[in-house]
Amino acid sequence: MRTLVTLLFTAASALLAEDYKAAAGSTPPADLAASVGGLLNKEGTQVMKDGQLLAEVWYRSEVPSGPATSEANLTMPNVPHGSLLAVIRFAQKHEDRRGQSVAPGVYTMRYSYFPENGTHQGAAPQRDFLLLVPAAGDTDGNSTPNFEALLTLSRKASGTPHPAVFSIWKEDPKFYKEGTMEKQGEHDWVLMRKMGVVPVSMILAGRGE
Repeated sequence: MRTLVTLLFTAASALLAEDYKAAAGSTPPADLAASVGGLLNKEGTQVMKDGQLLAEVWYRSEVPSGPATSEANLTMPNVPHGSLLAVIRFAQKHEDRRGQSVAPGVYTMRYSYFPENGTHQGAAPQRDFLLLVPAAGDTDGNSTPNFEALLTLSRKASGTPHPAVFSIWKEDPKFYKEGTMEKQGEHDWVLMRKMGVVPVSMILAGRGE
């Protein structure tokens, strides 16, 4: 009996041990708005989960820049709030940083930061996040919606009162490994790619505490 329990536990653990890898991708989706697609790299990055395509990501070819914000604990303080930083296409159902379900499809990823009001304590060491917006309804790549407007847009991706969020930050060069999906901690899988010349890391798999 003990042997059977051990075997069942081992099999269950193996099923839970997800593996993610990054690979070179294709060109951006043809049906993106011209002002969105024109800002992106011409080659994306595929993210594979257990050998199956999970998603493909296209970063902007250059990081947008503006006056530095007075907001604290940001790694990209010169990026205007609401800026489009990437487009992602999920090939299968996935979850955001909060464990909310994200349906397969194409989404823009816009820059934001969570408010310092105590309700997001421990969400991440930094406040930089990307909020998902359904790409079909996001046609102005140069727009920079404010916090409330971006929340409204992102709720259309999550289908809940909370936006769909993914943690991102400007990576320290000494930790950066170009074009990789690296496991960090017990649960998080981090995609490392450059946005223009800026090394960035994004948690694509893993739920915040």
